[in-house]
Amino acid sequence: MSTPEPSRDPFDHTPPPPPPPRSEPISNLPGVIVALAGLMTAIHAVDALVLSQRETVTMLLTFAFLPARYLAGAAESIPGGEGARVWSFLTYAFLHGSWMHLIFNMLWMVIFGGAVARRFGALRFLLLSATCAVAGAAFYLLFHIGEVAPMVGASAAISGHMAAATRFVFQLGGPLGAIRRSDPGAYRVRAAGFREALAHRQVVGFLAVWFGINLLFGLVTPGILGEGGAIAWEAHIGGFVAGFVLFSLFDPLSARRV
Repeated sequence: MSTPEPSRDPFDHTPPPPPPPRSEPISNLPGVIVALAGLMTAIHAVDALVLSQRETVTMLLTFAFLPARYLAGAAESIPGGEGARVWSFLTYAFLHGSWMHLIFNMLWMVIFGGAVARRFGALRFLLLSATCAVAGAAFYLLFHIGEVAPMVGASAAISGHMAAATRFVFQLGGPLGAIRRSDPGAYRVRAAGFREALAHRQVVGFLAVWFGINLLFGLVTPGILGEGGAIAWEAHIGGFVAGFVLFSLFDPLSARRV
């Protein structure tokens, strides 16, 4: 049996209490971002907490991007064989060298990848990510052919997310535009065409800072960290250029302007 609410005193002018706040979801991140972050975290957890050192080396030789794999006859003596020459262009992006490396990449994927995933949807976002990872590995290979140090990390794909985001986040009504909005429509504004983006002051500023930082990585980090700890800035650039140039091929809202 329900209890009737007490009647309100007609002479009481105290405003009624506000309604309880509506519950919000724990996370409003696109599901594909949550899934990728979870998968990469699980892979690194297994590597760091379960695998022996020997098993970790075998995993790296099989799935990391190893420029020495592309020397004539080298694939026969490296785990993964000929197949790894193909799949390692993508699988290296799921591996990370440390928890800090993983956390740093996940942070940038949430910020920039989240914006792109809201616009593209899961399938197109995954296709763009894979394309940028492959482009990053290919560009890295041009500078490091024959080297034995493996390359790992999602940075090339995330660099592609950053580049793709520049094509729409600075537009009017976009999440970082001069006149901006914060509703889901902010991620569906008209994207800038290729030449239009290169003439946009905010985009040009972002590109200048981004390329400046990555070129600085190339000049400074080898001397500080040694070649084994160097940042793969070439892969970043390859992924970024792919994300910027190929944006319209994946964008479901693009007018295919050039």
